[in-house]
Amino acid sequence: MDQKIEIERVRHWVRSAERIAVLTGAGISAESGIPTFRGDQGLWKNFRAEELANPEAFRQHPERMWEWYDWRRSLIGNSVPNAGHFALVEIERSARHFTLITQNVDGLHDLAGSRSLLKLHGDIWQVRCTRCGYQGRNLQIPLQPLPPLCKCGARLRPDIVWFGEMLPQQTLETAWRRSQDADLLLVIGTSALVQPAASLPLAAKQGGARLVEVNLQETGLSRFVDISLLGHAAEILPLLAAGDDRI
Repeated sequence: MDQKIEIERVRHWVRSAERIAVLTGAGISAESGIPTFRGDQGLWKNFRAEELANPEAFRQHPERMWEWYDWRRSLIGNSVPNAGHFALVEIERSARHFTLITQNVDGLHDLAGSRSLLKLHGDIWQVRCTRCGYQGRNLQIPLQPLPPLCKCGARLRPDIVWFGEMLPQQTLETAWRRSQDADLLLVIGTSALVQPAASLPLAAKQGGARLVEVNLQETGLSRFVDISLLGHAAEILPLLAAGDDRI
């Protein structure tokens, strides 16, 4: 089917859905110039993300781990939301019930204005104390000192889910429930391979939702979706949010 016709169908679904859920991944942020920090793009001083973003690395080499996060924060801090992020804000404002579930930690959905937001993997701009439990935002670039310290004197860590750690249970349960209850689930910029987020689209499908994928290429999820829209989220999502004849 012609993609323009498919976009028009999805736009109609967006307008008519009672409950919309959205799952976003690294692809939507890549269009703002943010690298994935995984694989070859994630190399930093010959270390891979898996070697740095884990509790043991923090215990053994906190300075090195925080140098990496300081570098990441500097890259992200120079990026701004793209048209895809803003289109999701438009959809949220016009939807009856809306939930945005993101695997991204960069904060671009917040900057764009998204409100009903579930962060599965945390937030790179949030820190928490390893001793007293303090949690707060830290937007300083570059960070001083490294590693940053809490007022109680203990080290702060990024409030991010590291490799080997569990996702926040309440956030995950809410994401699961909102996916199961959705009439329409948009899966944007993710391969949908990393668990447990990868199960959310299938939970929505089993609950009777229409499933739409927006990605540069087909993924392992493509055979399960109702419509797969291939292309840049920053180009496709504004068309889905449009209330006029912009297609």
